Amino acid sequence: MSLPLPPRAREIQARVRAFVDAELIPWEVHAEMHEGLVPDDVWARMKTKAREAGLDNMDMPVEMGGRGYSTLEQVVAQEQTGRVTNALGWCANNPQKWMLEACSPAQVERWIKPLMSDARHECYAITEAEAGSDVDAIKSTARRDGEHYILNGEKWHVTSANLADYMFFQAKIDGGPNAGTHALFFVDNDTPGVEIVRTPAYTHNYRAHHPIYRFTDVRVPADHLIGKEGDGMGFTYAWFRHERLMIAARCCGAAERLIDEATTFAKQRIVFGAPLADTQAVQFMLADSVTELFAARLMTYETARAIDTGADVKTAHAQCGMAKLYASEMAGRVADRAVQIFGGRGYMRENVAERFFRELRVDRIWEGASEIQRIIIANGLLKRGTQSLVG
Repeated sequence: MSLPLPPRAREIQARVRAFVDAELIPWEVHAEMHEGLVPDDVWARMKTKAREAGLDNMDMPVEMGGRGYSTLEQVVAQEQTGRVTNALGWCANNPQKWMLEACSPAQVERWIKPLMSDARHECYAITEAEAGSDVDAIKSTARRDGEHYILNGEKWHVTSANLADYMFFQAKIDGGPNAGTHALFFVDNDTPGVEIVRTPAYTHNYRAHHPIYRFTDVRVPADHLIGKEGDGMGFTYAWFRHERLMIAARCCGAAERLIDEATTFAKQRIVFGAPLADTQAVQFMLADSVTELFAARLMTYETARAIDTGADVKTAHAQCGMAKLYASEMAGRVADRAVQIFGGRGYMRENVAERFFRELRVDRIWEGASEIQRIIIANGLLKRGTQSLVG
């Protein structure tokens, strides 16, 4: 389906789609059968081609060496990476521009610029065993000790930590005038007191793992604090808004791939002497899927456009939640239907529907579960009314 996109967004979309089709999709099954990995030379080529396709530093300004993409342009690019399984689309560094607003010049030089150049890699240590979607329930602490902070706590689901050399660590301030408020810190992974508890096995097969880390009296200089004490949740909300919208975009890409693959199969598969696509039951599943994709894509694109034109941040927060909620649940339904259309083939790991059926499930959980998105949306509705959310 063709939606009205500005010329540069359309060009980015086509360029990234060609990269995904040529460089990533052919390696999906290999990655699935090798714990999410592809040969090192192939991975290096993917990263090079991703940069050539303009997939790195999309949110960073041109004057910093970034791409300077609008939110909508990032959405159409991320949508195309969502068409590939096994997180092979995670082959380019993409720091977010809130980091430039939050970090000191020295921090930008030490952590953000190397992230942009692919010399360093980051991960987020926020979630805890008893604090997932309810970030305010974290128990990790940061206590000021002269020119240092002492960090303690245990973090779960630290995505990509096995590929990273530093973390964003979120804690509550212990003591002082800002006690109980949130703060965010840079922590190099090799800092004494940082240890891996274990690396759980997950439903999907990704190169990026999600270990559990324990922080025991981890001493970091005070200049590792991002912003000020009490700023942590504001930065996390900015990260959530951006990532929730990009999850929505990737879910749209996954749904499109599934619909295309299931449609092609249904046309070719002969059942009782006729193509499977001739059966009304299958037609209904495909019709529902493409209709829901159209709705999710419109919602995602419009939310991006609104952000680009200066949407109120609280309205944007709710609308990013709406896009993630609808798109992630839509993609799950599409994946379920695709498995059904493929029949027994849809239960084989070599089949795209089987992989997406597993992989898409987490999109209803991470960066705020669907139930949390509903709370955010309802709060926005009750405080600001219908028109503020849907016009």
